[in-house]
Amino acid sequence: MDAREISVALLIVAIWGTNFVALRVGLNGVPPMLLVAARFTLSAFPAVLFVKRPQVPTGRLILYGMVMGVLQFSLLYGALTLGMPTGLSSIVAQSQAFFTLGFAALLLGERIRARQVLGMAIAACGLLLIGLNIDQPIPALPLLMTLGAAASWGLANVMARQVGRVDMLSFVVWTSLVPPLPMLALSLLIEGPARITGSLSHLGLPAVLAACYTAYLSTVLGYGLWNRLISRNGPSKVAPFSLLVPFFGLTSTALFLGETLSPGTLIAGALVLIGLVITVLGDSLARAVRRLAGRGGANP
Repeated sequence: MDAREISVALLIVAIWGTNFVALRVGLNGVPPMLLVAARFTLSAFPAVLFVKRPQVPTGRLILYGMVMGVLQFSLLYGALTLGMPTGLSSIVAQSQAFFTLGFAALLLGERIRARQVLGMAIAACGLLLIGLNIDQPIPALPLLMTLGAAASWGLANVMARQVGRVDMLSFVVWTSLVPPLPMLALSLLIEGPARITGSLSHLGLPAVLAACYTAYLSTVLGYGLWNRLISRNGPSKVAPFSLLVPFFGLTSTALFLGETLSPGTLIAGALVLIGLVITVLGDSLARAVRRLAGRGGANP
């Protein structure tokens, strides 16, 4: 990757990390299910009028939209509403990498390597410490919902891989047509017409800007540029940049929301990130260590 592509990759992960701040701002003014519906309505329109439909069966488009949009984001937005710390959610959400491996092994027959098992075990210890509420009480239900959102993201990753070689920007835009109606139905059922009407009648500029940020920057621009980088350089060179999302998530929530994490929770989060690094970069790190060891042996 050249310097320009590295800059683009860093821009994307910065957008995705600070996206958690936008989620919190949006949820301060709009109920979670309604906000998900708004996010994907904006992601689909007006782009769908100008982007050609991908050559993917309608059933697959609908199924992916339900898993990626309805299931993943209803759980994540609901967890944030019920008290999941915003910065911590940016760490826990990255457990999608482990769920992706698991679903890939189950559905695609891919083999999980020993180093990946080690990485998942270390990350599981971190998640267990977070769940035990060592020194910063975190409600169990929001934590489980965030893990459910990560599992949905992992399943969506495998489903996207099964689609094959298509224009992924077009795929993202057209699958964004799926969530709005189901999410509006869930909003009517769970949040009720009175709450929906009240939030819309008092809709402020921060909530509108937050919805636009999550739709246009995080979803359309972010995934469009990300998939373009992957198509040019391959996933092995691009995917590791996503490990920086929690850094931007924790930094932005501290700066803009004044949110802090206890030392115990930070240690637990660090274990999750270490597990992620070993899982995603384990083979590359091992090769680098062997090269360094070889150079050291050649120059006593």
